[in-house]
Amino acid sequence: MPTQSQPSEESRVHRVVAWTRAAARSWALAGGIVVLLILLGAGGWYWWSAYQEAGFTAFSQASALVQEALSPQSRQEQVEAAIRALQDFLARYPRHPAVPQAAYALGNLRYQTKAYEAARDAYRVALRKGAVDSLGVLCRLGIGYAWEAQGDYPNALAAYREAAESRRDKDFLYEEGLLAVARIQELLQQREQARETYRGILRDRPQSGRADEVRFRLAGLEGSPRR
Repeated sequence: MPTQSQPSEESRVHRVVAWTRAAARSWALAGGIVVLLILLGAGGWYWWSAYQEAGFTAFSQASALVQEALSPQSRQEQVEAAIRALQDFLARYPRHPAVPQAAYALGNLRYQTKAYEAARDAYRVALRKGAVDSLGVLCRLGIGYAWEAQGDYPNALAAYREAAESRRDKDFLYEEGLLAVARIQELLQQREQARETYRGILRDRPQSGRADEVRFRLAGLEGSPRR
């Protein structure tokens, strides 16, 4: 009987050795994969960090040109240089966190040069790229200003309403949106709607620094004949 059990014992040993070798190869492979993932992660983090840093440098340089371009003493070539710098930043760093601010600044410069359609496009880019809170309201107001400058009052009114409605806090930006709404309503001969908008401003912002202006506009509408 011992001669019959010996091969069985030997085969078990061979199986254990084979399993150990296979497990060792699996562990080595798994370890290699982990190391590779770590290296890839480190490489990705390094690339993203370098991308961020280079982007912030480019945005800072463009911002300095924007400040010069927005000066009352700025020359046309300064404005054009700032526009080119912002466009270059947006093209080279489309996923950078500063893209909404850069697109908003580009919209302002386009508005300044009376390129109103291009201004609206830039403001929309800022909104698509994540402009929220105050910056989002400013972009929507900018779209309204560009429509208003071209005499397109219905589209301006829609943009100003969106700006006011997007502002949860009843602060000066909310007020600015409603004042723009009322102004366009007057231009569209929507006097009753304008009166209601002005009254809403006084109700929501009784301590507003522009309360006297609102009361003056409201008084003018109250004394005007209905049409």
